[in-house]
Amino acid sequence: MAMSDPIADFLTRIRNATRAQHRYVDVPWSRLKQDMAEILKSQGFIESLLVKQDNKNRGTMRLFLKYTEHRSSVIQGVKRASKPGLRQYVKHYDIPNFFGGAGVSIVSTSQGVMAGRDASQRKIGGELLCLVW
Repeated sequence: MAMSDPIADFLTRIRNATRAQHRYVDVPWSRLKQDMAEILKSQGFIESLLVKQDNKNRGTMRLFLKYTEHRSSVIQGVKRASKPGLRQYVKHYDIPNFFGGAGVSIVSTSQGVMAGRDASQRKIGGELLCLVW
């Protein structure tokens, strides 16, 4: 059965794995999800990721989650902003900045998927995919 919202599935798998305190989580691979995972890695929310492609269009991605020394997750919350039924587009000055910059918003722009801070600095708007804190 085809998945109607693969990004929501990606975020839900991460949310469930952090709540269960798993060391890693496996998700189906896509280029968009890999770009989102790279942003989460660069912002310090996950330790690393491994990509295993079966062929050009199919594969699996393993995300190694990051925890503090007291075994609490670095990812406290994940929220899907734009949904298939209601897309949410933002201009560069409307990209949310929350928790004093501790959270990250992920935006799909005409120049690729990037963190909200980078899109604001480059003055590029786009579709607001998700918020992670």
